[in-house]
Amino acid sequence: MMLAPFDDFPTAVKLIDLAIHVAGGAAAGLLYFGGLWRSARLFAEGGLKAAVGLTIGRFALLAGVLTLVSLEGALPLLMTALGLLAGRWAVMHRVRERAA
Repeated sequence: MMLAPFDDFPTAVKLIDLAIHVAGGAAAGLLYFGGLWRSARLFAEGGLKAAVGLTIGRFALLAGVLTLVSLEGALPLLMTALGLLAGRWAVMHRVRERAA
């Protein structure tokens, strides 16, 4: 079952759709990797229940996003993954600045 036949879109709509996938992937990456950082801090501080809950939530978020996007096809999935990497970069950059 496909959500939308990506190949049937006009070129301008495809470009806009891919940009939205990159932006959505970046937002999901910020949430996922920001949550990873928060989970690590919670584990270190002894908040085991909250850390486990946050970890389950992170995995559910990522699995849900990638599953839904995969229904559109390979190119939207790749663009979402690119956005996830951009979100990871942003979180890691922020963490490095705080550590310095």
